Amino acid sequence: MIPKTIIEKQLAALSASLAPIREEVFTWAEQNIFLKWGVLSRSKFYCLECAHVWKPSCQSTCAKFTTCPACVGKLKMMPYNQVHFKETEYFAVVETCAGFQVVRMVISHKHMKKNFTPTYFHKEVMQHWINPKGEVCTFALAVNVFSSTLDAWKFYSPLEIKPKDFIRNAKFYINPYRVYPQMKTLPILKRNGFKTSVYDIAPHLLFSSLLSDPIAETLLKSRQLNLLQYYLGASRQQIKRNWQAVKTVIRNNYKIADVPIWEDYMELLRYFKKDLYCALYVCPDNVHKAHDHLVQKKRELLRKKKLQDLRLEIEKAQKRYASDKKRFFGLSFHDGELCISVIEEVRDFMQEGDDLRHCVFTNEYYGRKDSLILSAKMGEKSLETIEISLSKMEVLQCRGLKNKPSKHHSQILLLLSKNLYQIRNRMKKKKTKKISR
Repeated sequence: MIPKTIIEKQLAALSASLAPIREEVFTWAEQNIFLKWGVLSRSKFYCLECAHVWKPSCQSTCAKFTTCPACVGKLKMMPYNQVHFKETEYFAVVETCAGFQVVRMVISHKHMKKNFTPTYFHKEVMQHWINPKGEVCTFALAVNVFSSTLDAWKFYSPLEIKPKDFIRNAKFYINPYRVYPQMKTLPILKRNGFKTSVYDIAPHLLFSSLLSDPIAETLLKSRQLNLLQYYLGASRQQIKRNWQAVKTVIRNNYKIADVPIWEDYMELLRYFKKDLYCALYVCPDNVHKAHDHLVQKKRELLRKKKLQDLRLEIEKAQKRYASDKKRFFGLSFHDGELCISVIEEVRDFMQEGDDLRHCVFTNEYYGRKDSLILSAKMGEKSLETIEISLSKMEVLQCRGLKNKPSKHHSQILLLLSKNLYQIRNRMKKKKTKKISR
């Protein structure tokens, strides 16, 4: 996109004047953002870090990790044998320039081969320029729009200014694996609570929020880091809705370990008209136990007093739910006996909540416009219920019996990650139909 406004032209000139990233930064990245790998081939261990080869003992052949006797590095063993290996990570460099906070995103490739030391490739692919008001302007390389991968950058293209909706695209919403520790930040960011860590939050998102959103500033200064991460994810509205309860949490220095469960617990407190100013309710000793108690209480209340009304509500809710989510009906993913499928009937939400004893029905997850709810089953047995954000295209929750992960949790998440593109394709089809009309 060609810079048109005065500020865009100014930023384009400043971006072009930035000094190249120093070699010492790339050296730091090579030592800190990649794992050290080894591979077992033809009854020998190959260190892909220093190219040392040795014969393993019988006990170490099945281990996931081993130690190279030459470089003394802890090696993660490749689960398969092949000739070439490649690892890709992102890291960020934080600088200031002409009163702007600058976050420079770099993609790094590590190429490995048996009997050779690794080679590296680094390329700056994106820059976020943030003014003191928290407004973000993004420069990035061109991308291959026909590729479904996240790293389809055209490395020969120049950094160009991108439209504001570019960074909202889940494909380009990159949270770097590490941030170079020598950071230069604006004084106003230090005043607003930033010190030295980004707490696993994308730096440009954290900085822009601290400069424009007093809620983010309050959460950081009060060290409510779990709440801050949750707030800057896909759940801003829930935190705003429960802000009075959050203030009670802050006053009592209460730390929330599982924020989504706590949010659901607040909805239950609101349903039972409890006082959200009262720390006795808002800051329970065991939030899971308190949550499960109210879920059971609400479930029994619904069954005893509103059984007929509930049937009528389900019929009405089913029409709304089918209207919102019909394009996803029939979508399912399989891995052996494991099956993940979209929940198509509101009555199945009730059954899912009963089977797994959580609040997917009692808190009316079927009414969430931006969420898609799926059920993971092994045969006829429900294992976990999954909530996916349609705007962020990421898993928000994946919970089994009593909101705890099942023994198939990792397998479920892996199957989901491999098939998120199918959900994205269903969304694209609806947009195409709207345009054709």
